[in-house]
Amino acid sequence: MSREIAAIELEELDSGGYMLIDMRDSSAFEYGHIDGAINIPQEELMMAELPRDKKLIICCRSGIISGQYAENLCERGFDAYDLKGGYVEWLRIKMENRQVTDEVELSIRKKFKKSVWCKFTKAINEYELVKEGDRIAVCISGGKDSMLMAKLFQELKRHDKFPFEVEFLVMDPGYSPENRRVIEENARSLSIPIHIFESDIFDSVYNIEKNPCYICARMRRGYLYSHAKALGCNKIALGHHFDDVIETILMGMLYGGQVQTMMPKLHSTNFEGMELIRPLYLVREADIKHWRDYNKLHFIQCACKFTDTCTTCAPDSRSVSKRLEVKNLIAELKKVNPQVEKNIFRSVENVNVNTVIAYKDDEGIHRFLDTYDRKGLKK
Repeated sequence: MSREIAAIELEELDSGGYMLIDMRDSSAFEYGHIDGAINIPQEELMMAELPRDKKLIICCRSGIISGQYAENLCERGFDAYDLKGGYVEWLRIKMENRQVTDEVELSIRKKFKKSVWCKFTKAINEYELVKEGDRIAVCISGGKDSMLMAKLFQELKRHDKFPFEVEFLVMDPGYSPENRRVIEENARSLSIPIHIFESDIFDSVYNIEKNPCYICARMRRGYLYSHAKALGCNKIALGHHFDDVIETILMGMLYGGQVQTMMPKLHSTNFEGMELIRPLYLVREADIKHWRDYNKLHFIQCACKFTDTCTTCAPDSRSVSKRLEVKNLIAELKKVNPQVEKNIFRSVENVNVNTVIAYKDDEGIHRFLDTYDRKGLKK
């Protein structure tokens, strides 16, 4: 069996005497990792060139599979150890009794006023997302986007330009106890008064093979609408940001054969009188990450049961893989054209229906031939 090193013992080790290897995928590592760790994804770990003169501490997401890899390395002659509890346990210990409310709120007012706060308020005003008398359910998943959105709404309430109310809503669709504690600790340390309710969505979609992430997302939204309405809310706020919007535009074009976007607000079709709003619509993901890292905050990335084995969330899911492809494509295009992100966004603001072959609305499909001859006669 592999030898185990508890997360709490990491700080006691000589910094030069071991190598901490995080075997999660690169996107999870970038989202958050233990200080000093290096990333070697699990599919590369057993083939990687590793030092034999150092202790190798193997870390996965929840400590579920890292032990087996550490044991295999020991059998090959390495001095390898398993990090018990993995990244999630380290994160829980790091956050315990931490209080960062004042620093985080000051950073929003000062350091990130232009890049985050002003873009948040611009979206609120430009798209009329918040109105007098609204009662908004700010939906918190536990990630960086929704946690920042919650703090921004608290700041907006302090300005008190017109009366509106907020509920900070967390749905537990079947989180592991460790992930739920991470969400609760972050909310406590950031002074966000969350309202948690349970559902069994993870169990419902666990055995679904085709697009489980899409089905899970649809079910979660329905539960959020229902619970928000029961609390007297007329809107739910989701944490989709600028990058989500432009990725959706390109995904629709490249893989769906259509021009559409993720709208800043929508009327619910199933819950009368309810709306969905996206207040981070104009905020860049890079600025959200900067806010997170500047304040030394750590959030969960994806806490569903598909990731409890330390793999990417539903790696066979078409929607997940295609979104990642588009994200990488935009990053490559940006190297050649720094304005490409803005241009993608502007493309759905500057649609000229006179120069498209067809478009559709609630009344049906309209083709350019329908009015082509009539317009020619006018000329």
